[in-house]
Amino acid sequence: MDLQLGKELDEFRHMVRAAVAEDLPAEMRARQRAFGGLQSENLDSLTWAAILARRGWSVPHWPVEYGGQDWTPLQKFVFEDELSSAWAPDVNWGGTHMVGPVIYTFGTQAQKDRFLPDIREGKCFWAQGFSEPGNGSDLANLRTGAVLQGDRYIVNGQKIWTSGAHDAAWGFFLVRTDPTVKAQRGISFLLIDLKSPGITIRQIPEINGEADLCEIFLDNVEVPVGNLVGEPGMGWTYAKFLLDHERTTSSFIFWNKRELRRTRAIAQAETLDGVPLAQLPQFQSRLIRLEAEVAALEWSVLRVLETEEFTHNLTAVASTLKVSGSRLQQAITELQVDLYGALSMRSFPIELAHQRPTPLWPTNIAGRTATALGIRAATIFGGTLQIQRGIIAKLAFGL
Repeated sequence: MDLQLGKELDEFRHMVRAAVAEDLPAEMRARQRAFGGLQSENLDSLTWAAILARRGWSVPHWPVEYGGQDWTPLQKFVFEDELSSAWAPDVNWGGTHMVGPVIYTFGTQAQKDRFLPDIREGKCFWAQGFSEPGNGSDLANLRTGAVLQGDRYIVNGQKIWTSGAHDAAWGFFLVRTDPTVKAQRGISFLLIDLKSPGITIRQIPEINGEADLCEIFLDNVEVPVGNLVGEPGMGWTYAKFLLDHERTTSSFIFWNKRELRRTRAIAQAETLDGVPLAQLPQFQSRLIRLEAEVAALEWSVLRVLETEEFTHNLTAVASTLKVSGSRLQQAITELQVDLYGALSMRSFPIELAHQRPTPLWPTNIAGRTATALGIRAATIFGGTLQIQRGIIAKLAFGL
């Protein structure tokens, strides 16, 4: 299957590719190549956003009046595809793709003036304060409370699995402001300065050696009422908007395409009795299957982008892409580890990633095992596999 997007998009792709080749620092590319975007990269994320901002490309999906580009959905697809292929880091996703669109859609003019330029220019990192202990996928039953006292909310509670909170300057939080009404109606959306008195952030050690996930404790934290986004009690609506705003990102299509290319390169470089592993039936069949599934996923994403106004339930579509994309992430990284065999048991610290390749240090091995371990959570974060299947059953099939 050969995907052709047309001459104009091809010219656009070459323009983006040349610009990224010119702008992306070599050491940043090396870090991304070594760890495939999984390793904690908050500083690189902000630095790269600032570099893209000089071209006006840090938030191309935003409306033009807030610094975005008037690109078509397919142009945005090509742009992100090229960034991923070049091993560029993601910009601060929490700021650019999550809280930013909520602020420019529902926020006050003061909030737009204060926060959007800093997000756009990579001046601060944002963390998402949604999940709580025991309520990871059940946001409607969150317990973190915010009581209005004069011109301030007093916030008490705990959040967990908050990516990058230790490096974040700000967080966007779902809090319960009215416990007397239906669960979803009592939730509000607050912007909280993470340097505020009463906030404690603890990093959580992870199986792959990272500690990017955090728990946040809020003890009588004072938040100005001006940091409430939109109306009180509408946080559930804003959260759904946030999660649905980018319908195709849950597929991780660019990550899957890039890592599959790396997998193919590993299979061709590693040998058994002088024969490339890519030619052995047990590995060849897995590669072929993964290539077919990634191609099918890409076509599914493009169908959504080309038919933005179609009448199918887009929430169910996003859940379907999440199920397929997350399972592919796991299958691809599992194959990478299997291809390296016993070498996958070694630790390859990032400090040595620039070392010249040797039989014990193949070109692509740095970070493979750490990534595979981290990706075990792909079917949990962002809504578990079971939750996603429940959404599909209910919204697509009426079950």
